[in-house]
Amino acid sequence: MAPLASAAPAAIPADISAADINPAAGTFATVPEGSVTIQGAADGTPAGAIQWYKNHLGSTAYQGYCEKAAENAYGTTGVWGSANAHWTGASPKHPTGTPPAGSFVYWNISAYGHVGIADGSGGIYASSIGGKIGHASSVNFFNAYRGWTPAARPHQ
Repeated sequence: MAPLASAAPAAIPADISAADINPAAGTFATVPEGSVTIQGAADGTPAGAIQWYKNHLGSTAYQGYCEKAAENAYGTTGVWGSANAHWTGASPKHPTGTPPAGSFVYWNISAYGHVGIADGSGGIYASSIGGKIGHASSVNFFNAYRGWTPAARPHQ
């Protein structure tokens, strides 16, 4: 198998800080250097988190458990008690801008909130899309969009 040609890095949008790219000092475990390819679903990478959601499209097993789905997508579970707790504890927070692939996206739609994963193109993967895990083309699919936090394996 021939190595892939490296592409020039994409320009980083102004609303994304260095902490978003390497959140070593934040509430996240850093993704090791060189972890740019997916090892598999739920492997702790943004690509793995997105693949986890793709593998679970149509599943109703996570209805009412959006935080569990978001954590399971990164290979963890039980870190945050709810999407609201995750939003409160995670940083840095971005109320605007297109969330990078694998970022956590949040809505204030219930006592527990709601969370999903960004697809990197302005859309999301989440539970409760048509009563199951699904994909929507906009973060505004749900009302009361809060914003996003960086893509990384969650921990407190």
